[in-house]
Amino acid sequence: MTTKTPQTIREQCKKAYDASKLLISLNTQEKNELLLKMAQSLVDSCSIILQENENDLVEGKKKGTSDYLLDRLKLDATRVAGIADSIRTISTLDDPIGEVMSEWTRPNGLNISKIRVPLGVIGIIYEARPNVTADATSLAFKTGNSIVLRGSSSAYRSNKAIVEALKAPLIESGFNSDCIQLLEDTTREGVKYFVKMNDYISLIIPRGGASLIQSVLKEASVPTVETGVGNCHVYVDKDANLEKAKAIVFNSKTHRPSVCNSCESLVIHKEIADVFLPDTIEELQKAGVEIHGCKITQSLGKNILEASDEDWGQEYLDLTISIKVVASPEEAIEHISKYGTYHSEAIVTENTQTSDIFIKQIDASAVLVNASTRFTDGGEFGFGAEIGISTQKLHARGPMGLPEITSYKYIVKGTGQIRS
Repeated sequence: MTTKTPQTIREQCKKAYDASKLLISLNTQEKNELLLKMAQSLVDSCSIILQENENDLVEGKKKGTSDYLLDRLKLDATRVAGIADSIRTISTLDDPIGEVMSEWTRPNGLNISKIRVPLGVIGIIYEARPNVTADATSLAFKTGNSIVLRGSSSAYRSNKAIVEALKAPLIESGFNSDCIQLLEDTTREGVKYFVKMNDYISLIIPRGGASLIQSVLKEASVPTVETGVGNCHVYVDKDANLEKAKAIVFNSKTHRPSVCNSCESLVIHKEIADVFLPDTIEELQKAGVEIHGCKITQSLGKNILEASDEDWGQEYLDLTISIKVVASPEEAIEHISKYGTYHSEAIVTENTQTSDIFIKQIDASAVLVNASTRFTDGGEFGFGAEIGISTQKLHARGPMGLPEITSYKYIVKGTGQIRS
């Protein structure tokens, strides 16, 4: 890994831009065949990828990297196989490019159609998640977009090995592999330069912690999607099935606590708190979860820290959860609206009237009813993977799959019409 000059970053972005013009020439079958070869190349390169990943992990431990970041960074044979399977799934999905979104004929005889086209070049900035390297690349390739990847220094060796595996089938087929670029510059200064590459980059997607995302939003002149910060809540209503609720809470918090769709805050209706919380608290603590709770929560369990305002708004990304007891669904909605981050919010209830109110009043990219927050995921939504989870409203929201990384253009066909 080296630090490259701004000029080198510009050169890599230009290479991706130039290659994007060639990607347009590939038809759906050609793209799918290459995607399948990319998936197989990842599997064939698994031992190399895992060795480089181990080198990243060793270096991370030396630097005192937190356990949650190490979990995001770690690969094994099962995870590599899963990444390859995601690429295979993407190859089976409908190709949005060339789709006629709408078509009509005007009274003057002009035929107007609106068709999907690639964005061009997508830049993605992400932290310690080498699977993102393959997910983003395969989604971009399927939609005819070049990709410029800026991973973190902590995952550079892993990312480089994955990129080399993904490029290999393109090189073997004689196609220009410049459509996949991994920036060697992992400095903050490099990011500031990268996000101003308006001449070549169509969209920047930052994936990581709040500080990274806010920094990119502040510095970028390229259009940017705000993604991923997830202070996700599960609200257990008084009309919930408590066994169902316990399983949903436990899964939402402990299944993989280091990711953005894990539950960070549990909200409980007071009418069931004394029945539901003692066992739930005990089960969470047995799993190693540290609990920060309100006064009522503290009275219903042992070794519970008093929650502060900071806790209510915290994305822990670890085995920690805040618990708040409320008097009504309205208070739950008010609490979530104040501290949520527009990512994923869940309600557990058998009362459809209450769930309908929750669905209408909660402002989030995904609202889940009687389901774990862990389902807010491109793969689980049937997208094969996601290039990010947007928490804004324009131009995309929620897990971003193939359609969300396309644009459109109008085709106007006439027979000689002129405007009077």
